[in-house]
Amino acid sequence: MTILRGMGSCVLVAEDNVMQADMLGRYLRQEGYAVRIVHDGRSALDEVRRNPPDLLILDVMMPGVDGLDVVRLLRGESDLPVLMLTARSTEDDLLHGLDLGADDYVTKPYSPRELMARVRTLLRRVQRTGGTTDITLGDLRVDPDRHEVRVRGEVVECTASEFRVLHTMAASPGRVFSRSQLLNAVHGLDGYITERTIDAHVMNLRKKIEAQPRRPAYLLTVHGVGYKLVDGSGA
Repeated sequence: MTILRGMGSCVLVAEDNVMQADMLGRYLRQEGYAVRIVHDGRSALDEVRRNPPDLLILDVMMPGVDGLDVVRLLRGESDLPVLMLTARSTEDDLLHGLDLGADDYVTKPYSPRELMARVRTLLRRVQRTGGTTDITLGDLRVDPDRHEVRVRGEVVECTASEFRVLHTMAASPGRVFSRSQLLNAVHGLDGYITERTIDAHVMNLRKKIEAQPRRPAYLLTVHGVGYKLVDGSGA
């Protein structure tokens, strides 16, 4: 019997190569996902705003509004999980996508099995943050039920990966997490993702939750080890 793992989840694919988009759509439907396909960045934005999917798979190189522009615009209004497809294989290029708010990326040419595994991981990560008590550290509040972060009462928009990093540390305040521990919590045992990805997530989080990102009060670096989250009191 075939088990449709993705039943109930909708994936929007934005890929300007029609053949690749159709192939990706077939793989996703075989996994049980509902699939919508568009072929340019503007249409992707329109679809997300009209009827938000559970996940956006987004090609970087598209005519008009490219994938990086789509992420930049979406992050001002949504925490929708975004998986980017890119032919740019250098680490700096990939980290740039994460800096803008992407949750994960796959480089072309990619293995369909790897891509489906990434899709499942991203969707599970969003789903499993619910059902637990919210955590308050000083003026910082992390609410898994609402997938929401507040600082001094104001909502802070975080990507799914950023939220996972923050929630992992907030659940054990004061504990020092190595980059590899945070990487495992966010992306699982994935040899394609490097520890610099965690540094990018931390940098983005500091911009969002810290009054002075260069002098953080909450998300602290423990040199030679990793990071820890504290209550911001400085005590």
